[in-house]
Amino acid sequence: MSNHPEELTEQCEALLLLPPGAHRERQATILGRSAADATDSLDDLVTAMLSAATTMWTRRSPQPDETPTAVHAHATDLLRTLTDVINTTTAGFHDHIRRHLADHDEQRTGFVNDLLTGRADPGHLAERAHRYGIRLSGSHVVTVASSPAFTDTTIRDIDAALASRYGAGNTLTTLRDGQLICISTSGLRGLPAELAHHLLTRLGTNTWQIGVGRAHPGINGIATSLDEARNTLDLADKLGFTTPILNAADLLVFPVLLRDRDAITDLVTTVLGPLQHARGGAQPYLDTLTVLFDNQGNHTATARHMHLSVRAVTYRLERIHALTGYHPNEPTQRFTLHTAVLGARLLGWPH
Repeated sequence: MSNHPEELTEQCEALLLLPPGAHRERQATILGRSAADATDSLDDLVTAMLSAATTMWTRRSPQPDETPTAVHAHATDLLRTLTDVINTTTAGFHDHIRRHLADHDEQRTGFVNDLLTGRADPGHLAERAHRYGIRLSGSHVVTVASSPAFTDTTIRDIDAALASRYGAGNTLTTLRDGQLICISTSGLRGLPAELAHHLLTRLGTNTWQIGVGRAHPGINGIATSLDEARNTLDLADKLGFTTPILNAADLLVFPVLLRDRDAITDLVTTVLGPLQHARGGAQPYLDTLTVLFDNQGNHTATARHMHLSVRAVTYRLERIHALTGYHPNEPTQRFTLHTAVLGARLLGWPH
């Protein structure tokens, strides 16, 4: 189908001349789909339909014995036909767009799944990657965003915005397992911040969080970067980190802690175990230490955050010292106590 306005108007006129029924409805649907396929806009289609109706009315020859009532009836019939045809044509237009987007999303999702799992043949995978401008031999960074508010439309809009900002061959964004997955060429400056800007605009605050993997080369590197980004979000959930953007490179100490689970469990139970014998259990004291370390040891900020007096915070710290033998104000004991608190948060101790 051509994009020339004259040809589109002629097709609309031929459609308006058809008698009402299933055939006209079918042809109207076909015209709408063809217009969408030819990248005509919906405005172009409606304008052509109105132009065709105007031409038909202008060419109409009035009959000598035609009364005003008959002219009115003829005009009403034309407008009714125009309305029916426009409704059916635009429905076909939108249906085709939805089908095209669904197919595109399905193909993109399938490619990303194969890319991240490595199940596909490498040669075929490289051929498909070429369609999206991805060079599998290069280094890539995977950024993952988590939010319960993601929809296909949101992801599609963000994908278009990132592609417009950085170039279509440098980013690929899709929805996978309820998360936004963005594969980007290594070295793109400010991409996590740009993504955060779009999420903030569309979803508001406190509804999303971004994890950024490190740059790795090759196909396997993409899967590695994905694991790092997802693990970063998982750690943030366990540790209660609320920072909007978290980089895997900044949290490398935590996988080290978890790598020897027996050792970190022994550290937690040895250092913090005595707190379980305190009145009210260990949790209030563990919460106090957590907030204290989050505020760089500032007693006033800790008290304000916990809605306590500074004296109450000081009392709790003295009780921790009495029960465990460790005090966060002692430089030689602070690191051990802080590590034990982080380990407790990772393990979900004492629950």
